[in-house]
Amino acid sequence: MMIEIKPITQSNEQALNLPNEPFPLLGRMQVSRSDDQWHYQIVAARKNDQQTFPDENYQLAEVNQNGFALGAFTADVCVGLAIFADHWNQYLYLDDLKVKRSYRRQGISRQMLQAAKNIARTRGYRGIYTIGQDNNLNACQFYLATGFVIGGFNSRDYQGTSQEGKSDIYFYWDF
Repeated sequence: MMIEIKPITQSNEQALNLPNEPFPLLGRMQVSRSDDQWHYQIVAARKNDQQTFPDENYQLAEVNQNGFALGAFTADVCVGLAIFADHWNQYLYLDDLKVKRSYRRQGISRQMLQAAKNIARTRGYRGIYTIGQDNNLNACQFYLATGFVIGGFNSRDYQGTSQEGKSDIYFYWDF
């Protein structure tokens, strides 16, 4: 299977409508900090469950105004999408990363990140950062396996919301 990573432009902007699909909730990444180092442990889920994020309504003009988008295509069909936003802190922000369920675990996310790394370097960034929910264990482990490191933790983002009890882990990838 040939995958081509390319920027989202007017000619392929329908790729911005790639729907979110369920992902398994296998457990939780618990983060702590001591001696100026981040540590984590994996806590397995008590039951098999899954989650699906709400679909976004990306508009090409807005995406391009704030950063850029990359798509992963096979035979002109979008199977992966990555949305990046410019950020003040010398790190390009990975706002969204998704791959169709039937194409997961084939290196597509890594290919999109590598393409983004090249773009980020030309824009003068020192790296990429993103946020993963602590219960999205596959995503958190993927970021660590790709070379990201934990750089922060926020346990308050979801207080008072329908997702109360979840926390955000900040991941940074230096070039």
